[in-house]
Amino acid sequence: MSGSLTVSAASSLQGAFTDMKTAFEKANRGVKVTVNFGASSTLAQQIIDGAPIDVLASADEANMTKVSDAKLLSDTPTLFATNSLEIIVRKGNPSKIASLSDISKPRLIYVTCAPQVPIGKYSAQVLQKAGVTVTPASLEPDVKSIVAKVTAGEADVGIVYVTDVSATQGTAEGVEIPADVNVTANYPIAAVSTSTNRALAQAWIAFVRGTEGQAILKRYGFGSP
Repeated sequence: MSGSLTVSAASSLQGAFTDMKTAFEKANRGVKVTVNFGASSTLAQQIIDGAPIDVLASADEANMTKVSDAKLLSDTPTLFATNSLEIIVRKGNPSKIASLSDISKPRLIYVTCAPQVPIGKYSAQVLQKAGVTVTPASLEPDVKSIVAKVTAGEADVGIVYVTDVSATQGTAEGVEIPADVNVTANYPIAAVSTSTNRALAQAWIAFVRGTEGQAILKRYGFGSP
């Protein structure tokens, strides 16, 4: 197998898909994989606008549906991973955040993403379930930007994926969100109909959903679909 492949993937997949790119290229010596990471909403819009993408891996089903509705998928999306949410706080938790209700404390800087970005939508759902009202200090472009702001001390708190907290490797900390108010994020993957390398796109999807790909995802804290 040879050729080049361009994959657009939700920013929360950065660690896992970077490892998968290395493993996939090693197993297929003639293949070059490029992975674009960003908010699923941005990636979906780029495909709709004609960007030359072979595969889309989204952090939610809504943005994948937008691409499907635009008749730009060559097959039915399949789920390949799940994730859940966690509160992210600065190292040492100086703001003493112990629960979702603490996020609404006065003078705390809470950052999130716009509702069309999966983490923004999921965070709003969690806060609504918990009966917490909070006005964000800013709307970040994607989940990694929330992590960066909290880690750098530019924000006190955010809500991100469990996998994002573990990816900080201790430079930030997580506070658990109870299961009864948490949400499960479903991650679908599909080949884009305008792909110029359909066979390679299908091979990548098979790899992600196969034993090796699933082991990498598990290592990064993702759940099975």
